[in-house]
Amino acid sequence: MIVNRGNLSTLYVAFNAAFNAGLGQAPSQYQRIATVVPSTTKSNEYGWLGKLPSLREWVGERVVHGLQNHGYTIKNKPYELTVGVDKDDIEDDNLGIYSPLMQSMGESVGAQPDELTFALLKNGISTACYDGQNFFDTDHPVLDQEGKETVQSSVDSGGSGAYWYLLCTKRALKPIIFQNRKPPQFVSMDTDTDEGVFNKKEFRYGVDCRRNVGFGFWQMAYASNKPLTEENLQAAYTAFTSRRGDHGRPLGLVPDLLVCVPNDKFKAAKILTANQIAGTDNVMKGVVEVMDSAWLL
Repeated sequence: MIVNRGNLSTLYVAFNAAFNAGLGQAPSQYQRIATVVPSTTKSNEYGWLGKLPSLREWVGERVVHGLQNHGYTIKNKPYELTVGVDKDDIEDDNLGIYSPLMQSMGESVGAQPDELTFALLKNGISTACYDGQNFFDTDHPVLDQEGKETVQSSVDSGGSGAYWYLLCTKRALKPIIFQNRKPPQFVSMDTDTDEGVFNKKEFRYGVDCRRNVGFGFWQMAYASNKPLTEENLQAAYTAFTSRRGDHGRPLGLVPDLLVCVPNDKFKAAKILTANQIAGTDNVMKGVVEVMDSAWLL
């Protein structure tokens, strides 16, 4: 192939198409547990986290619910992935290996939202959320009916196995926030005056984006590392649904999804789909759905 502008433009179109094909076929689960929030700046501040107002009888003047100054900020991070194509391969029409490589690049980029989202969920045991406590923690501050500060838990660390998670994913704000500043953009350095071409005979094709993840309401999630049994699942479900907000107000939150490592998938499915367990009716059948993710390993 003659290396000229026309042929390089055609090559870019082919590589871009291969990249987009891979991007589109990458499996994706993150939007089930994460709310996608567009971003237009370097970071987004979520000062309203921690405030879950409810309707009240209108007696007297309106009660204005202002933003609590929790100062929870999610800063966008830049990401890139770059592939070099030898100029000799272009001249010799040895390009068959590169289209699958570009498609694989698209698959990798498409999988990153899952990687970021489930990695954050896993790290919730040691990563702070809006109230300054770890997302999964035993000491989230809440006001009781008398206005005194007490604590609530979002975790049971009484076991030694892999953590599994009960999540409420049917509300406007899900347990995880996926913040998207700049979607993946396929770019190239493919002119003779580019540094890589001039010095190394290497055309470069890559993708870059800006994004990050953070936590929503800790009240939307509960984690346990106890064995995944019917009894422990019932206990976690009860702890989740028994939560109250400030001043003793019931939150009415109900988990609809159990997230676990792949090794626990069939164990969870058995608990939640069997008609009977140990000869008795299975009261947990269909209570929540099951999702497993390798990114939790």
